[in-house]
Amino acid sequence: MTIGPLTDDRLKIRDAFKMTKKLYDNIQELFSIKFDTLSMGMSNDYDIAIEEGSTMIRIGSKIFGERK
Repeated sequence: MTIGPLTDDRLKIRDAFKMTKKLYDNIQELFSIKFDTLSMGMSNDYDIAIEEGSTMIRIGSKIFGERK
C-alpha cells in the first residue's frame, strides 16, 4: 500500500505514484515474478492513483465521512 505524500500538490502525489508503479514493474521484471495487485491511493487522491496504475484503492472518508 502506497500512501501519497501529505500535500495538496497533485503533481507531487502523481510523481510518488509514478515512482511506485515503476518500482512495482521493475521488481516483477528483476525477479521474474508476477503481482496482480498494486495498492496506491486513498479518498483524496484515488483518481490519480488509478490513472497511474493502481489496482486497489483505500476509500474510507468518501464512504464513511471524515473522522471526528
